[in-house]
This record gives sequence, structure tokens and C-alpha cells, in this order.
Amino acid sequence: MRGVLFDLDGTLVDTAPDLVAALNLALDDFGFSRVSLDSLRAVASHGSLALVKAAQPGLEDAMATQVQQALLMHYGKVNGTEALLFPGMPGLLEHLHSHSIPWGIVTNKAARYARPLLDRLGLAHQCTSLISGDTVTRGKPDAGPMLLGASHLGTNAGHILYLGDARRDMEAARRAGMVSVLAAWGYLSSLDEAHDWPIDIRLMHPEDLIAHL
Repeated sequence: MRGVLFDLDGTLVDTAPDLVAALNLALDDFGFSRVSLDSLRAVASHGSLALVKAAQPGLEDAMATQVQQALLMHYGKVNGTEALLFPGMPGLLEHLHSHSIPWGIVTNKAARYARPLLDRLGLAHQCTSLISGDTVTRGKPDAGPMLLGASHLGTNAGHILYLGDARRDMEAARRAGMVSVLAAWGYLSSLDEAHDWPIDIRLMHPEDLIAHL
């Protein structure tokens, strides 16, 4: 293995606290009840609209879209204020750095949120590649963003480990010819049927990856 690519939300960074904080501010705007972080943590990697629908499942599409836009407005202000690297991730990143193994990020998150988040976490200068949802015309599970990330790392896709916590992550890795690694510390829920996903390696802790490198 000559390179590592990460999903962002729920794999590299625990962004759920920021996302749910922005959601609650949006719910306040429309007079809806707030929700707890624990109740929506498992939804955090599925996007802003999924968060709104999980918090208010009875909303019509038009209203759900309005709440989503308010969430995104608030998220731009709170982005990075409470988000942290998952426990064990600093040790893994240090291992990659000390062994000159390039790493990057392939996420469906828009660049206007992903880049400031990396800046606030002090990761922007360490990251060899950042492929955001608006970097390419089709996001994951398409293989396109994965292959673009591989080219930035200067490594054939077959020599790259891709870590993610969702079905689309595993499918994108498989389609690109990468080794798919399920980050079991991420935002998996009891409804996720991960046994059906194309997973090559399942890890319970970020530093468990070191043995595979």
C-alpha cells in the first residue's frame, strides 16, 4: 500500500456536533423542537437533507428544503467549532507522515465547508489531496472522484486504502479498484446492513490500520 484516502465526515473527523448544532439553529428558525446529538449521530454522514428529515420526518419536501438551506447557512458559521479528529486518528496520521505515505480526502461535502474545516483542524498543510463533492460532476459512489484523488497522490488506485463509513464509500472504493476499509468507529447505525457492502477490511480503531500498512 502506497497511499491512503479518507472519507471526511464520520471517518477522519467527528463533525456530528457541528452538524447537529447547525440543525438545531435551523429548527429554532422555524419553531420546531430541537434534537439531541446522540439521536442523530448515525445520520450525520448522509447529508444535510437527511438530517432535516430525520429530525422532522413529517415535513413536506418544500419545507424540508427550506430548513435544509437554513441549516447550511448556520453550518457555515459553526463549522469546525466543535468537530474533532476521531480518537486514534492523530496517531495514524503521524504514522503516515513519519513513513512518507501520502494521504488525502475524498468527500461528497462541498469545498466551501471542507476546506475551512481542515484549516481549523490544522490539517490543510498535511493533506496531499482534497476531492470535494463539487470538485467533480459526480460524487461517490462514482469512481471518478476516487481516481482523481489517486492521481493527486501519484499512486495507482490498486495501491490505495480508502477508509469510509457508508455504503457509497465502499462501493466507490471497489469501483475504483482500491482496497475498501470500513471505519467501524464512524456513523454506522443499527439499520446499516454492512454485511452486504463490498468491504475488504473492517477496522474498529484508526490505529488498527497501521498493521495493514
